[in-house]
Amino acid sequence: MKVLITGTEGYLGCLLAAFLLRQGYDVTGMDTGFYKAGWLYNGVDLAPKTVNKDIRHITLDDLQGMDAVVHMAELSNDPTGQLAPHITHEINFKGSVRLAELAKQAGVSRFVYMSSCSVYGFSTEPEGASEASPVDPQTAYAKCKVMVERAIAPMADDDFSPTFMRNATAFGASPRMRFDIVINNLAGLAWTTEKIKMNSDGTPWRPMVHALDIAKATLCVLEAPRDMIHNQIFNVGDTSNNYRVKDIAEIIADIFTGCKLSFGSISADRRNYRVCFDKINTQLPGFKCEWDASRGAQQLHDLFTRIDLTEEMFHFRGYTRLKQLEYLIRTQQIDQDFFWKPL
Repeated sequence: MKVLITGTEGYLGCLLAAFLLRQGYDVTGMDTGFYKAGWLYNGVDLAPKTVNKDIRHITLDDLQGMDAVVHMAELSNDPTGQLAPHITHEINFKGSVRLAELAKQAGVSRFVYMSSCSVYGFSTEPEGASEASPVDPQTAYAKCKVMVERAIAPMADDDFSPTFMRNATAFGASPRMRFDIVINNLAGLAWTTEKIKMNSDGTPWRPMVHALDIAKATLCVLEAPRDMIHNQIFNVGDTSNNYRVKDIAEIIADIFTGCKLSFGSISADRRNYRVCFDKINTQLPGFKCEWDASRGAQQLHDLFTRIDLTEEMFHFRGYTRLKQLEYLIRTQQIDQDFFWKPL
């Protein structure tokens, strides 16, 4: 199968590309290159040929001959979305929908869209939000995810099968590391400062999923019979991996021995949701999460030991999406529309 992956120089993309190449897939990558600086360690044995291109510039020719597109190249996470909501809309919504339209025109049969469990926003369902639950996105990033799902779903037909992967919050080691996601961030603080000082009381719930389990889910979607994935939404994760933020902090503090843990007051952040992952675990052949927060924290501890992670490395802009984009704007390497500026 020939697969185009957008975002192959990202946190998830570099792991997914190597994973699919090892399975024998013919992978082409595409990435705008915003996060080239964020390389923490040499941890992937294979990398695809990657075209340096913004998804807003993708043409029909880029998609000819592809059997599938896995699309994850968007401005990621909530702080980035708040930095420039109008550009988030242009890239994450308009760019993603246009890519799906071009893929359909090019005869691509499978389109896998990386959505997010953040679309649930604030949910009080005791068993966790399922794919059929109402969505309540709280941020520009999450709102765009919902809009893309709703715009692409009607494109489905006998020749074009979109699948929407609502990933839980990712964690775990990646060469293109991110320290602006909760488990990775708390582990980095525990290692570099021996303190986890929470700004909130840690009571809100969040679902978590390891980056490699997201790669595994993507493989399962690509290999599943068409009728199982056609125009389907899958929450990606495992119900046992719903955690309160304080539970995550305590798990990390136990593994990073000597780390002092403290909590603050109730946060103004309304996001609080548990997610039900029964569908993916019963209806997608071959999928089962292999990682939980404890194993992921141990992986991070082992990585930090191996590379001798310093506080300077931990705070480097290349590992935090907002810092890196602010740097590119400040140095005028990208313009007001987030396109690269020629010298």
